[in-house]
Amino acid sequence: MYIIIKRIGELMARKINYLNNKDILKEIHKSKSTFCSFVADSDHQFDIILPSIDKINIRTVAEAKRAQAKRLQHEDFDARKLAGEKIKLAECEIDYRKIKKTDLVFRIMTFDHVPDEPGRKKTPKTVADHKVKLNFPPYQHYRFSEEDDLMCVGKSHWTGGMDNGNFDLKGGKATNKLAMMWMKLCDRYATRGNVRGYTYNDEMRGQAILQLAQIGLQFDESKSANPFAYYTAAVTNSFVRVINIEKRAQNIRDDILEMNDMNPSSTRQSAGDWEAQERREKIAQAKLAK
Repeated sequence: MYIIIKRIGELMARKINYLNNKDILKEIHKSKSTFCSFVADSDHQFDIILPSIDKINIRTVAEAKRAQAKRLQHEDFDARKLAGEKIKLAECEIDYRKIKKTDLVFRIMTFDHVPDEPGRKKTPKTVADHKVKLNFPPYQHYRFSEEDDLMCVGKSHWTGGMDNGNFDLKGGKATNKLAMMWMKLCDRYATRGNVRGYTYNDEMRGQAILQLAQIGLQFDESKSANPFAYYTAAVTNSFVRVINIEKRAQNIRDDILEMNDMNPSSTRQSAGDWEAQERREKIAQAKLAK
């Protein structure tokens, strides 16, 4: 009996990881891939992200091999562990030197295939300001051929072949699992002690979900591997924005009520009582000082 109670206590005390960066990154990748066109199904999985095709060299090729070896190691470990096999991660290690150069996929961040939109911004400062507005940073995937030539095997915001295809901005969507993650994050945030007491909590949560739906895929994997922090910051800003809007509206209502000799909200009355008490204390201190 003692062992059972102890086990239950351990399970209750264990921290539940309801969202993690690994799963979020996986769903972001799947969602972005629905907006893309690839020569082969395997071309969607990139090994390294580079700012330009000129950055592909001996060093970045070796780095891409290490990244692929690490990814394959974790995939093998997770599959064998799921099958019930007792195994250590080190036992699934893969020698990156055995990975062929032709098996690597390079993601190149580029706007080359994105059409121009003159006049979209009055004072354009970056390449993106001259292009059509996108839901996430565009890219192309490259792979080495057997002749050691680089060939394009994938494009974002694209349909059809690499040479005879067309730009397509609305060809994909976020996965259902990623959408559920957005909703779960907003639901959990809405239970925090500093926001759960507001009567318009549902409105804040709805605004946060809408915000994530708009900017959720804008997360750039080339700059960070922490989408959880990115999403949390967006949710926080949404909640604060609604709170500020509601406070301004409440102040206007209270001002109108006071102008018409009516009692304002309890918040305004409490604030007035507190200010009056402060004034009385200051007067009392001034008298004692004399």
